[in-house]
Amino acid sequence: MIINIEDLEILDVPKIHDPRGTLAVIENDVVPFEIKRVYYLFDVPSGSHRGGHAHKGLSQFLIALSGSFDVLVKDASKEKRITLNNPAKGLLITPCIWRELENFSSGAVCLVVASEVYKEEDYISDFTDYLLYLSEQKV
Repeated sequence: MIINIEDLEILDVPKIHDPRGTLAVIENDVVPFEIKRVYYLFDVPSGSHRGGHAHKGLSQFLIALSGSFDVLVKDASKEKRITLNNPAKGLLITPCIWRELENFSSGAVCLVVASEVYKEEDYISDFTDYLLYLSEQKV
């Protein structure tokens, strides 16, 4: 297993335009996994942080449906800040990448499409534990 934030991708969400507006569609041909869970974050208070964890096996696709927010991603040696602010583009986060969501604009909505249902044992919620987990995986 290779964990590297440089391999993270911003994917385009297919859109259909007509005079009544734009329709964006996320199906299994958009994300490289079977969709098993969808949820969204909204009304995030100014200055609040979300995330602050990694997943052992789950992949996620994050989209700013409205407004904007930053995703801080980390691996064992690097970190990168990615601003999401376009409902037609999403960030694909693979397993074993640390993520923190912050700098939510007023009215921001973050849609999360996930490869698995919620499983508490899939979460690594302490960064020191995350680094230990990575070292045990020989990544």
